[in-house]
Amino acid sequence: MVLPTSIARLRSFRPSSPNNDFSNLHCPPTTVLPTTVTLPRTENAVDKSCSKPSHIKDHFDPPLFVRMVKSWLSKAQVKDEKGIQHWKKVTVNLEDHIKTPIFPSGFDFYDKFIEEYVTKLAIDRLPTSRPLWELHLLKYPTRSTAGTAVFKLHHALGDGFSLMGALFSCLKRADDPSLPLTFPVRRQNPTPVKAGTLMQCCRSAVRAVEIGLNTVTDFAWGLMKSTLIEDDRTPVRSGEAGVEFRPLIISKVVFSLEDARKVKDKLGGTINDVISGVIFYGIQLYMRAVNGDVACSSRVGMGKVTALLLLNTRNVNGYQSLHEMKKPGAKSPWGNQFGFIHVSVPSCKDAEKVDPLTFVLKGRQIIRAKKKSLGVYLTGRILELMRKHRGSEVAAEFMYRTLMNTSATISNLTGPMEKMMMANNPISNFYFMVVGVPQNLTIAVVSYMGKLTLVMGTERDFIDSNLLISSMKRSFQRIFEAAMGNI
Repeated sequence: MVLPTSIARLRSFRPSSPNNDFSNLHCPPTTVLPTTVTLPRTENAVDKSCSKPSHIKDHFDPPLFVRMVKSWLSKAQVKDEKGIQHWKKVTVNLEDHIKTPIFPSGFDFYDKFIEEYVTKLAIDRLPTSRPLWELHLLKYPTRSTAGTAVFKLHHALGDGFSLMGALFSCLKRADDPSLPLTFPVRRQNPTPVKAGTLMQCCRSAVRAVEIGLNTVTDFAWGLMKSTLIEDDRTPVRSGEAGVEFRPLIISKVVFSLEDARKVKDKLGGTINDVISGVIFYGIQLYMRAVNGDVACSSRVGMGKVTALLLLNTRNVNGYQSLHEMKKPGAKSPWGNQFGFIHVSVPSCKDAEKVDPLTFVLKGRQIIRAKKKSLGVYLTGRILELMRKHRGSEVAAEFMYRTLMNTSATISNLTGPMEKMMMANNPISNFYFMVVGVPQNLTIAVVSYMGKLTLVMGTERDFIDSNLLISSMKRSFQRIFEAAMGNI
């Protein structure tokens, strides 16, 4: 299934949250592909009744699915007399939204057909005359699955947190459908020992100065990156215009969550620190492999690489149900509520000889400093002021330049710990991917049932997706071995 999480492009309209205007850049409208759900060949075959759009509601939680269609899946965009777009409730014809493609018969596996289909799906725009979502049911076996379902939604409908929360509300646990899905609980930092009043005041003063300095630095650097300074041209960034319209390949690699925890326990920090280090080191290994020995002395190999990290700005610890998000005064209301921070990817002269743990440690240091900053909130405030006083197109153009000047976007979502099922089919894996952004590389990370899935959207004919996958695998393996003391 595919579901969105990051920045999509579209004209301004009346959003469900202020940030929606910024995630909808000027034409053409783009779509977001995020959660790919696969059904294992070794378990149930795909239920053929899924083919009928009129029966699709039977494969989710029926009351919730009906509520979804009647609320956020039943609104289309219309322009008023001033040319401003608004949401309008329309009648939903399921045949327009639920697709069951037919592939040639006679093949044992359909990996290539599905890859081509999803590639085309990522480029095609959603018709703006009807609600901005589609469900594609690919009931053909691959080497690892019995079938694949792909949700395609526009990011204008909501951010990844909203859409995932709605999706999880409609899916059921495979082991016991009567029980709710559960998600990993973030460990709380231990409560510091109480100090005297003077000591507390000193700590607060130091922290305030630290936050102030980080905020000024982050805000100024973010503005410059969004307007004046762009990354160098490297093997992961072409610097060319129009990359959002070019074909892309969506590939993935799966890591053990338990192994990532072992690295975290050895080095300290969080799972996010570990996976960030894996991504940063993997990018350096890939660029080294593409450029060979030239990487050690050439600007092309050692160019600046900046990643844009997308953050959920809600003050909540877990997903909310569709019902909870739609309540008046909800703690985590439906809509787009995310921010972003610029992170310079650590570089090295020779990725083959460097200590791989430095990427985890440097990444942790950088991200910790970013967290002790109000830069992301100030950037959001600037965008809101742009939208109010200069129009949504100006704010959208600012977001477009922000994306175009950086090399990659990284986002992550936490999935449930138990196996889910759809139409009585156990879901072996799922992931999301954002498409339609002006970058050659987009990265998403999803945890599910003790697995970490790293998904990469790469421009075809520019980035070697197989080499990038190999580089990420080597990165994780070398970091794990170094942390365990094996190298």
